[in-house]
Amino acid sequence: MSRPLIIAVDGPAAAGKGTLARRLAAHLGLPYLDTGLLYRATGRRVLDAGGDPANPADATAAAEALHPADLQRDDLRGPPADAAASQVAAIPGVRSALLDFQRRFGQAHGAVLDGRDIGTVVFPEAPVKLFVTASPEERARRRHAELAARGAAPSLAEVAAEMAARDARDSARDVAPLRPAADAVTLDTSALDAEAAFAAALRIVESLRVQ
Repeated sequence: MSRPLIIAVDGPAAAGKGTLARRLAAHLGLPYLDTGLLYRATGRRVLDAGGDPANPADATAAAEALHPADLQRDDLRGPPADAAASQVAAIPGVRSALLDFQRRFGQAHGAVLDGRDIGTVVFPEAPVKLFVTASPEERARRRHAELAARGAAPSLAEVAAEMAARDARDSARDVAPLRPAADAVTLDTSALDAEAAFAAALRIVESLRVQ
């Protein structure tokens, strides 16, 4: 009996990994999980309780109490949620509490999961691993446009600075740092529109599936 197909899509914020992962899941008929929402929802629970997202006790308690309905909140995007998610994600207790959820999701029927440590920690045995990236300037431009469309008003410079700080935290943390798996294929979307990025990702997926 064949094992469920797991496709791991990792990379930094605003590189396009979420859009690609959703489209790949729809195209291949697989469930999709944005694992970043787990950390965003955990961070939001901490903030709502008046706690500190960097405090292990506060963050771990929030992760252990996480409910699927928390992933449907409409305030899981934007600088406050971004910062809180990055802080709670560096805490071992939080990652342990959420790891089983992710693995059960993927092992049930196969899945496309996007995040920062899917290919390195959650599913290191995944047959298909993508690391989706883009230049810092392009990522900041995309995130700025996204926030502006929602009515938020940070400057491009502010967005770039916040993203640079988050990249530094995510890459330097001791627990599951942001980095490509040794066997991941890197896809740089800096100069690609959505259609070109999807076509390139699909070619990579299909080539890895037949190996």
